[in-house]
Amino acid sequence: MNLTSKKRSANRPWHTLACKEVYQALASSEQGLDAQEAEQRLQHYGTNKLTAAVGRGPIKRFFSQFHNLLIYILLIAAAVTAAIEHWIDSGVIVGVVLINAIIGFIQEGKAEKALDAIRNMLTHQAMVRRNQKNVLLPAEQLVPGDIVTIESGDKVPADLRLVSVKNLRIDESMLTGESLPVEKNTLAIDEHAALGDRFCLAYSGTLVTYGTALGIVVATGDKTEIGRISSMLRTVSQLITPLLKQIARFSQWLTFAIITIASSTFAYGWYIQHSSIKDLFMSAVGLAVAAIPEGLPAIMTITLAIGVQRMAHRNAIIRRLPAVETLGSVTVICSDKTGTLTCNEMTVKSVFVNNRLFTVDGVGYDPHGGFQLDQQTIAITDYPSLHELIRAAVLCNNARLEQKAGNWLVHGDPTEAALITLAHKAKLDPDLLNQEMPRIDIIPFESEHRYMATLHHDHGGHAFVFVKGAPERVLSMCGLQRSNGEDVPIHLQQWHETLQAMASQGQRLLAIAFKPVTAAPRQISFEDVETGLTLLGIVGMIDPPRPEAVKAVQDCQNAGIRVKMITGDHAVTAAAIAAQINIGDGSVLSGEQVDNMDDSELQAAIRQVDVFARTSPENKLRLVTALQADGQVVAMTGDGVNDAPALKRADVGVAMGKKGTEVAKETSEMVLADDNFASIAHAVEEGRGIYDNLKKSIIFILPTNGGEALTIVAAIIMGTQLPITPVQILWVNMITAVTLALTLAFEAPERHIMQRMPRKPNEPLLSGFLIWRILFVSLIIVTGTFGLFLWEQSLGTAIEEARTVAVNTLVGFEMFYVFNSRYLHNCVLNIHGLFGNRWVWLAVSLLSLFQLAFTYWPPLQKLFGTVAIDLHTWIMIVAVASSVFVLVEIEKFFIRLFKLN
Repeated sequence: MNLTSKKRSANRPWHTLACKEVYQALASSEQGLDAQEAEQRLQHYGTNKLTAAVGRGPIKRFFSQFHNLLIYILLIAAAVTAAIEHWIDSGVIVGVVLINAIIGFIQEGKAEKALDAIRNMLTHQAMVRRNQKNVLLPAEQLVPGDIVTIESGDKVPADLRLVSVKNLRIDESMLTGESLPVEKNTLAIDEHAALGDRFCLAYSGTLVTYGTALGIVVATGDKTEIGRISSMLRTVSQLITPLLKQIARFSQWLTFAIITIASSTFAYGWYIQHSSIKDLFMSAVGLAVAAIPEGLPAIMTITLAIGVQRMAHRNAIIRRLPAVETLGSVTVICSDKTGTLTCNEMTVKSVFVNNRLFTVDGVGYDPHGGFQLDQQTIAITDYPSLHELIRAAVLCNNARLEQKAGNWLVHGDPTEAALITLAHKAKLDPDLLNQEMPRIDIIPFESEHRYMATLHHDHGGHAFVFVKGAPERVLSMCGLQRSNGEDVPIHLQQWHETLQAMASQGQRLLAIAFKPVTAAPRQISFEDVETGLTLLGIVGMIDPPRPEAVKAVQDCQNAGIRVKMITGDHAVTAAAIAAQINIGDGSVLSGEQVDNMDDSELQAAIRQVDVFARTSPENKLRLVTALQADGQVVAMTGDGVNDAPALKRADVGVAMGKKGTEVAKETSEMVLADDNFASIAHAVEEGRGIYDNLKKSIIFILPTNGGEALTIVAAIIMGTQLPITPVQILWVNMITAVTLALTLAFEAPERHIMQRMPRKPNEPLLSGFLIWRILFVSLIIVTGTFGLFLWEQSLGTAIEEARTVAVNTLVGFEMFYVFNSRYLHNCVLNIHGLFGNRWVWLAVSLLSLFQLAFTYWPPLQKLFGTVAIDLHTWIMIVAVASSVFVLVEIEKFFIRLFKLN
């Protein structure tokens, strides 16, 4: 029963067919379907709902946290220690693994809800014509061929081909990005028309803002436009962030190194030292535990979480932790225009009256601003013609503004609201004007007439008709124009040139006209206004750029980040806004042009062009994919359902918090609480600072692991007992090292951080300099720690005391080295370097108490095998541990001197 394939002419798109052809293709009529036929079609096409996605359950998500090479090594180490009955060591290792798994599980906690959010956008009921009667049915029961009535306030229940329209306007911003409601009609259009230009179609999930219409269902469920986007969303893979890739490569490298060193030392101890198998197993376990930075996942997670809090204070809400760091590596930001770079509030920017072009200050519906002529501020009272035009625009108007909680709220059409704001800027009170000239009658705006007219009287027996509408239409109704207070014959050629000049700036134009009526009628008809009007002037309005967005774009460009505008609006509007924000060179690529390019052509074009207009969801997804194929790290902003596939594909998807759909929010890694592009720039700055802090934490924690591992290797080579047991190593790695490393997460971003170029996406986590620093500090630590251990043994002290000295020496090295780590290259021997981070001193003080408990508290002595030591030994430990501070600062000096970094 595939009706459409049998009867639809050459499978032409619905918007290319006349209404009669649509009825024929779907075997339907104006009377609708009967119940039996509807039931058959329901069985054939299925219900009008979207396919649910299969998600990953909590159990699978929890166990996936163990899928890591380093975790496997720790689990093997736990099994070996359990096999040789070292139960405390085994229990502590298992506990560490579980803690890391829980942290990862919580980090991933919020399951993907984007597809659920899309399904929730669909309407629940629809007015359908069945058996020649209008009935209210669940929207799920709609089938192709059904006749549906929609009116203001309704959500469109399925994709409809409109067959009858009465002043219909539909908000399609979630699908097209179009900033204003779209006027609909029933006329067939070109096959290649963009989604936002298909005026004879109404799409499922969009909102009717004005008027009524009758439509025939042409697609339901997954076959609708919103269903197609939902299907795209299921197939789009989410990319792994650069940091996670780096960590994965680092884990592989570290695993290989651990296995190699552990195997080599085990073989050396067996064949050369002839040590016992039990001692060698414990040495191998100790080496593995020492080399693995168990605290690193916790450090990364908490550092990123601190970044989340910082960004939240700057209106950037992070939904997935890795996105915090990814922001710091972004090389391209693809931004939507409406509401992100612009205010999403129509604003009058120019008024042409009396052969003069006045410009208007101010942004949005906030009625603060003035008027300028030839770049000079003017008083509107000096220009009666301008005053007369604004008065007419207010009277021929149905909108009103209301101030609530400091914000200006619009009641009515955004275009009309912009005219009310213009009146406030001219110090005119709309309420007072309407009292002085009450309205008697109205011809409401209709798409076929393209104008609105109102009839007023002035309490003195005079009546006037005021008209506003599309300039071409209003000009055709005018025979005169107002000039210096007089009515003179209209100069159409001059006005058309003016219209073209203003439209080239991306402005939406309205013509304002009037006509005195002598007989003081009580109503007006179309015949009354078709001729004899006097043109007052032209008003140009636009959704203007946010002032802070202009600076933010410049900051991003200074930071080596390219900003691209991808919008559903028309090319002229997009180019005008881009020019004001300094994006691109004036060239614009349309969605249709993108469709006609293959992947290689698009990849070449996207290197040159920064502005893309009239784009579809597929266009946006292809643009993001092409940028990534070109080696870019991409942040993508959006607010509609049409943005969801590209948001998911991008390295960082950024949704709008105020005006964004739930679909966009659930698909994104970040939500802007203020819908402002400037907040993205702030987030990038924080992201770069957080990555720096992660590097500082890593360069601090890895020498501790290196020193521990080398200490054990030295013990095996020399045939001595282990200076530090596996359980003591875990104390150092998970308690002391993690606590100190976390203090570096509170470091403020370095100066001029937004004047650096973005780091390369394939840059390794450990550069040559960082590897050198890790080896250098590791050698210092192993020399001091193992040296004091041997010194204690040479004095004949018990192994427990020698190990207590070794552990405290190792922790002492960490306490001094954390100060070095605040700056990778710069000297810390200054007030800010030593005291600029209060968390460092707090952690050092806290860990000093921990180490005292570790050394003297009986429960911890029993758990970790430690004993009390005297004051003389503590002085020796501090003297040796402080050497790392001096030696690293000397190393930094020579690096700066010879610029080795």
